Amino acid sequence: MKDAFGLPQSLLVLGGTSEIALATVRRLVARRTRTVWLAGRPSPALEAAAEELRGLGAEVRTAAFDALDPESHEAALGKVFAEGDIDLVLLAFGILGDQAHDEREPLNAVRVAQTNYTGAVSAGLVAARSLQAQGHGSLVVLSSVAGERARRANFIYGSSKAGLDAFAQGLGDALHGTGVHVMVVRPGFVRSRMTEGMAEAPLATTPEAVATAIELGLRRRSETVWVPGALRVVMSALRHLPRTVFRRLPV
Repeated sequence: MKDAFGLPQSLLVLGGTSEIALATVRRLVARRTRTVWLAGRPSPALEAAAEELRGLGAEVRTAAFDALDPESHEAALGKVFAEGDIDLVLLAFGILGDQAHDEREPLNAVRVAQTNYTGAVSAGLVAARSLQAQGHGSLVVLSSVAGERARRANFIYGSSKAGLDAFAQGLGDALHGTGVHVMVVRPGFVRSRMTEGMAEAPLATTPEAVATAIELGLRRRSETVWVPGALRVVMSALRHLPRTVFRRLPV
């Protein structure tokens, strides 16, 4: 169960090597979290992340999970929930892709969509059903400001995040009143391995800053979290620009 401040004692990360997810787990372990499941494709990176968190005092287990294999999600997550209640599920997997290359290779674009959206729909519904069955818990979904309005530079990734964001909002509405809380997190450009070498966008942030915002959102039981907060205003303005104007912007 969550503590008096609304923070989880147990959590499951879908996308166990995500830098944002691991920064969040470190922060929560420093508070009250003691049981951590890291779900992802078996790899040295996943095991290294588990060892690091064990060194911080958490009880950490790993679980095999593949976003691109929806048929396995029910069994994979079922094994985790069978071991005990989970207070927080952090849906943190996703890929950026390569816009220019993926436009020329549609199957690569499909992989971005299947990972970021289709895989998330499957895993999100399975996790939500398990949380609802236990009668409590939070599902935190890492979306992106890229989903607020498609940009020429990354519309394949942005469209997948737009779908994910809409799905998560609808899921939150469907679960309202059940004891399950859904929170959508919309970071801007995050300095991480995924964006290494890319030109940095204005209002760039870090995995640690996103982790801080997630913790605060959990305490407040927020439904939507922007990181940094100023992006809420910026994206509201960009969302309403006429397309003829938007096309000329260097975004």
